[in-house]
Amino acid sequence: MVCLGNICRSPIAEGIVKRKLQSAGFDAIVDSAGLLSYHSGEQPDHRAMETAARFGIDISYQRARQITRTDFENFDLILAMDSSVYSELKSFRQSSGIRKIHLFLEYAGYPAGSDVPDPYYGTMRHFEECFKLIESASVALVTRILSEAGVNE
Repeated sequence: MVCLGNICRSPIAEGIVKRKLQSAGFDAIVDSAGLLSYHSGEQPDHRAMETAARFGIDISYQRARQITRTDFENFDLILAMDSSVYSELKSFRQSSGIRKIHLFLEYAGYPAGSDVPDPYYGTMRHFEECFKLIESASVALVTRILSEAGVNE
């Protein structure tokens, strides 16, 4: 999962998707990163951690990092949280990695071009709305991942 700074949307998505895949008994490496290095080494935004914790998911162990070229080799999917991140990833990728890059919501079956709004400049309500959107989309996303892996849920 990739967003701008790796302190709001992508850590929330990492926590939710990781939990859902584990609950389905599917062993996968789930990680998140940001396009920028501004927050590298930092925990997720306190509002993201508080929101996730209210829903029973601990993301406090995560540390922000910038996406690297090796991520395109090491991961089967690179899921962008919004269209601008998606465009940047497509220009950043190596030619073999283009098929791995998708919009998070679109990959989960939402209409083309759907973005996860960035809650960073918002309130706790915006973080909760972001969490609920990602959680809802993750149901379809995990179902698709399991199906593509040939695993019956």
